[in-house]
Amino acid sequence: MNSVYIHIPFCSTICSYCDFCKFLYNEEWVEKYLNELEKEIKSKYNGELIKTLYIGGGTPSCLSIAELTKLFEIIKYFNKDINCETTFECNIENINEEKLLFLLNNKVNRLSIGVQTFNDNYLSFLNRKHVETEIKDKIEFAKKIGFDNISIDLIYAIPNQTINELKMEIDKFIELDINHISTYSLIIESNTKLNIDNISNIDEALDKEMYDYITNRLLKKGFNHYEISNFAKPGYESKHNLVYWNNQNYYGFGLGASGYINDIRYENTRSFNNYLNGKYVLNEEVLDKQKTIENEYILGFRKIKGINKVDFYNKFRVDISKNKNIQKNIKEGKIIDDGENIFIKKEYIYISNSILIDFIGDDYE
Repeated sequence: MNSVYIHIPFCSTICSYCDFCKFLYNEEWVEKYLNELEKEIKSKYNGELIKTLYIGGGTPSCLSIAELTKLFEIIKYFNKDINCETTFECNIENINEEKLLFLLNNKVNRLSIGVQTFNDNYLSFLNRKHVETEIKDKIEFAKKIGFDNISIDLIYAIPNQTINELKMEIDKFIELDINHISTYSLIIESNTKLNIDNISNIDEALDKEMYDYITNRLLKKGFNHYEISNFAKPGYESKHNLVYWNNQNYYGFGLGASGYINDIRYENTRSFNNYLNGKYVLNEEVLDKQKTIENEYILGFRKIKGINKVDFYNKFRVDISKNKNIQKNIKEGKIIDDGENIFIKKEYIYISNSILIDFIGDDYE
């Protein structure tokens, strides 16, 4: 156990596409929430050395300096490695000198910034509260303050978006001269404004064309495509997210957070009242060996380099190359075994779910 996720569910506004656990910011609620978050952490954390810490949401950056001070007092409870990767999610409109200096002084060394798009029309469609002209200025300012490990989120496949508009988006990202980008095809989720408004996803062929363009363009610019949706300059891959994709244990604290501890996957409640009353966990699942290996496939094949054969054997005492579905997909040309790793062939990454379904309910003994 060397990783922690903390969920801050408050937002200044609610984005039209978001289905994460979130509430509009309320000062009284924040105070109550942070008090309960402290109780949850102290009741569950067992003192392990923490090597990655991710503070997400919601919008953690919407908190005031006083509220952030309280949050980081709670974080001091963790036994953090001296080189702990500490990521803090920000929105463009919340970035200012006071907050950036506060984060830097509290050992935050990685920012994840919700840009989503550089196009003002699409920013309005997504109900984001910044405009294009702010993006470069705010990110340049963060770099000047001292942050060199910056990631942005970019949403593509927005209704009516053209391939040429996407090309402009990627060019503008490259001009930012930062080291990481997470790119997500817009999915119309239930219980979002876009779904209520009956907005439909774009044509799948255009979606794939956009995905292929992003991949090829960023590879040419020296980015490592290390996970289905993530690209990084060498050395700037998200250590925290790799914990998820490597199927390793982590704590999840806060409303709606999930965690994985000692063969138990759990999900916290999304009910604010239940959480404030100390009823943190909504459900939990005890995993047997088969389910754990199934998750190893589903998560591991998200990585472009796939699953290391020796690591897999050391973990499960199972020879991955003898799995009948691995052999089937190799014969079909969808999976490659290079002797060291087994991974999904580049051409099939976009439709990887159609491959992963083979490994659900398989017999791994």
